[in-house]
Amino acid sequence: MNKIKITKGDIFGGITAGVVALPLALAFGVQSGLGAAAGLYGAIMLGFFAAIFGGTPSQISGPTGPMTVVTAATVGGFVSLAGSVEAALGAIVACFILSGLLQVLMGIIKLGSLIKYIPYPVISGFMSGIGVIIILLQLFPAIGQPSPAGTIEVVKEIGPALASLDIYAAMYTAITIAIIYIFPRITKAVPGTLVALLLVTVLSVLLGHPVPVIGDIPAGIPEIQIGSILSIPTEFYRTIIEAAITLAALGAIDSLLTSVVADNVTRTRHNSNRELIGQGIGNTLTGLVAGIPGAGATMRTLVNIRSGGRNRISGVIHSLVLLIILLGAGKYAALIPKSVLAGVLITVGIGILDYKGFKHIRKVPRADVVIMFIVLFLTVFLDLLIAVAAGMILATLLFMKKMSVIVEEKTGTSSVRSYMEENDHAEIELPAELSENVLVKTIEGPLFFGFASSFQEKINSLKDIHYVVIDMKQVPFIDQTGLYALEDAVLSLEQRNINVLLIGLQGQPRDKLQAIKIIPDLVEESHIFKTVPLAIEWLRENKY
Repeated sequence: MNKIKITKGDIFGGITAGVVALPLALAFGVQSGLGAAAGLYGAIMLGFFAAIFGGTPSQISGPTGPMTVVTAATVGGFVSLAGSVEAALGAIVACFILSGLLQVLMGIIKLGSLIKYIPYPVISGFMSGIGVIIILLQLFPAIGQPSPAGTIEVVKEIGPALASLDIYAAMYTAITIAIIYIFPRITKAVPGTLVALLLVTVLSVLLGHPVPVIGDIPAGIPEIQIGSILSIPTEFYRTIIEAAITLAALGAIDSLLTSVVADNVTRTRHNSNRELIGQGIGNTLTGLVAGIPGAGATMRTLVNIRSGGRNRISGVIHSLVLLIILLGAGKYAALIPKSVLAGVLITVGIGILDYKGFKHIRKVPRADVVIMFIVLFLTVFLDLLIAVAAGMILATLLFMKKMSVIVEEKTGTSSVRSYMEENDHAEIELPAELSENVLVKTIEGPLFFGFASSFQEKINSLKDIHYVVIDMKQVPFIDQTGLYALEDAVLSLEQRNINVLLIGLQGQPRDKLQAIKIIPDLVEESHIFKTVPLAIEWLRENKY
C-alpha cells in the first residue's frame, strides 16, 4: 500500500464531508427501516474501510439514495417474513455481509471494468428512477404520516393521506427544503443541509407540537451481530442470496459511477477492481454491526474534492468525525423530526434526477430516449436490476439493428468495424513543423456506448501538444453516450489549452453535435474541415 499522505486539504475535506454526511446518514438510516443509528454505523464503517482499501483516493463512501432504496425493500421483505426487525435481524445481517463479500469477489475476478459498457440512457433512466423513488417515499413522512412500503402504494394512498396532513410536519419539511436551496446563496462555508437540520430541529423543540421524531439512538460503539446469524431459518436462505446479489450489483454500479465523476474532477484514474474490493470489505464489516450498506457517494465525494481532499486519509477523517458525533451527540439527534429528514431526502432525490438527459430529449437519438424512460419506469414501479437488465438488452438490440442498416447501406456486408485506434501512421503524414505539436486521432466505426470509455481514456492521456485533429469521416453514427464522451473529451482538452479540430463529419454525427451545442459552443465551425489536408493547411497558417 502506498505511503499515506496527509495535507491540509485532506483534513478540511474530510471534516467537511463528515458534516455533510451526518444528516444524510441519519435520514437514510430512518428510511431503511433499521433506524438512524444504522445509517451512522454504515457511514462510519464503510467510509473508513472503503477509503483505506478502495481504488479511488478522493472518494467518500457511505449510505446512498439508490442503496437505501434497495435496503429498505430488503428489510421490509425480511420483516414481513419474520414479523419484526428483531426477529429478522439475523437474515438482514447475513444479507448485508454476503453483499459485501460478493463485491470483494467481483473485484477479484475483475468485473469492475465492465461498468464502461453500460450506455448512458440506461444510467440516466436508472438514476432518475432512484430519484423519483426517494421523493415518493418521503411524501408521507413530509406530512407526518408513516410511508407505505412501495411506490405503487404511495401513488394509490397519497390522496387519502393528505386528509390527515400534519401542518407542522409539512411546515418543517418545507422550511428544510427552502434552507437547503437558499442558504448556499448566502455562504457555502457551512453546508445548507446541516444548517437546516439544526435550525428546524430547534424550531420544532421551541414550538412543542408533537411530530414523529427519530427517537433514541444507541450510544457507544455498535455491537457485532454474529450471534443473530446462527439462528436464521432455512426458508430465508434464498431471499438472502437474491437480495445480496441485488445490493452487491447496485453498490458496484453506484460506486464506480461516482469514481468516474471523481476522475473527471481530479483528472486522475481510479482502479475499478480495487474499488470494488474496498467497497466489499467496508460493506462486509458494516453488516457485522447491522449498519446499512452503501457505496461511493457522489455529493460527499465532490464536497471532499472541492474542499481540498485528494487522498484516502480524507475518507478516514470523514468517518472519525461521524464517530465522534455518534459517541457524543446521540441524545440530541433523537429530537430531529422525521419530516426534517424527509425534506433532506427530497432534495437528495431532486439532485439525483438526470437533468442533462432530460434537457436533450429532443436532440439525442429517439431510441435512447425510449430506453431511458423504460428504465426509469421499471426502476420506479418494478425492480432496479430488472430495469438495468431490460435497458441493456434493449440498447444492445437497437444498436445491432442500427449497425445492420448502416453496414448494408455503406458496405453491403454483414460486418462492421467498431473500434477506435490511434492514427500515428496515417496515410497523410504531418509536416515536420507540425509533427511535435499536432496529433491526429482517427475514429473508425460508430462512437457508441461500448467504445465511449476507451475513447475518453485515450483522449485524456494526451499531453505536450497544441492541437488534436479528430478524423471522424469513418463515423456513421453517434449515440447519446458517445455524444457526452466526445463532449467531455473536448472539454478536457480545452482545459489543458489543447485545441480540437474535427474532420469529415457525416450527417447524423454532425446533426447531433449541433443539437446539443458541441458545435459551435465547444468546437467552432472554423475548426471543422472536410479532409485532413484542409486541416493541415489551416494549421500551417494558424499555428502559433
